[in-house]
Amino acid sequence: MEHKFVHPNAKIGDNVKIDHFSYVAENVEIGDGTWIGPNVTILDYVKIGKNCKIFPGAVIGAVPQDLKFAGEISYVEIGDNTTIRECATVNRGTAASGKSKTVIGSNCMVMSYVHVAHDCHIGNNVILVSYVGLAGETDVDDWAIIGGHSAAHQFSKVGAHAMLSGGSMIGKDVPPYVLAGHRPLAYAGINIVGLRRRGFSAEQIESIREMYRVIYQSGLNISDACSKVEEEFPESVEKQTILTFIKSSKRGIIKAVTDSIDE
Repeated sequence: MEHKFVHPNAKIGDNVKIDHFSYVAENVEIGDGTWIGPNVTILDYVKIGKNCKIFPGAVIGAVPQDLKFAGEISYVEIGDNTTIRECATVNRGTAASGKSKTVIGSNCMVMSYVHVAHDCHIGNNVILVSYVGLAGETDVDDWAIIGGHSAAHQFSKVGAHAMLSGGSMIGKDVPPYVLAGHRPLAYAGINIVGLRRRGFSAEQIESIREMYRVIYQSGLNISDACSKVEEEFPESVEKQTILTFIKSSKRGIIKAVTDSIDE
């Protein structure tokens, strides 16, 4: 006798293992090779990719904790090779956002007790350390790492390859390639170790460093600093990634370290 419920209409791929006491709703798709541990709840309108691991106590696809939600159909989508650890929660999207979908990419690690709220968009190769809480419509770009017990304000953005210290309160956008820490959260340098591990050359890293010197240490306001970077630095993927992120920021980017509590 199997002590689990898998709706007969759920689409279950090859070599999927669903352990005892788990629940899989009707409108669910699970890709080949994925493991669903015991006591996992996967509610309607969830798509999980191949070779994922969902650990005990996780709840995927609960309705959003958003007063604008009116019972509409909305979705959660998780890519391939992503791990969701114990008691993490991932909520569906809302129509009011214009997105109606919460997305977690491929090759991500979502550690224990993380909360991913409605309409968040998490890129590929992202690490969310235990007890991170992302409010609705937070975007976290590829390869970013957010330290444990951090919390993101609604509509916040974290750029690609950024690394944030534990306990970060994310109220402003965190640009790509940077280290961020302190209280209030501030720019603390370039994520050199992470960039080296991902194959960035010394020249690329130095160019990123010099661009951020202009942005954070030249005494120019952000708009003028971006204009100077646009004019004085050769074209590169890194340059366009930085400028596009900053110019599209609606909340404004974090400042450089000034007076702060550094714990």
